[in-house]
Amino acid sequence: MLREQLKDFLADKADDMKAENIVVLNVEGKSSVTDFMIICSGNSKRHVSSIADHVAEEVKKVGLTPLGMEGEKEGEWVVLDLGDAMLHVMQEEQRQLYQLEKLWG
Repeated sequence: MLREQLKDFLADKADDMKAENIVVLNVEGKSSVTDFMIICSGNSKRHVSSIADHVAEEVKKVGLTPLGMEGEKEGEWVVLDLGDAMLHVMQEEQRQLYQLEKLWG
């Protein structure tokens, strides 16, 4: 899957689970870790974890292997690392606190 397709795929699968305020940031040249960040919100710990789990399962169905996933037990902020793209699923309070869009935008 191409990078452009991957970022769209991740945003679409997060949307399937009713993720809120989905933002896609191109951080190529700004980050040495990834090229795209997809940031979205869930309205509870369970919702955040469910979004991240759903996206991870959908990624595996198309033959991709996530490099890692962190934070699913806590459910306040879960990050799914796919190399070229990273999905950040956060509760709104965490999203306002860390302001990734402002940091990387």
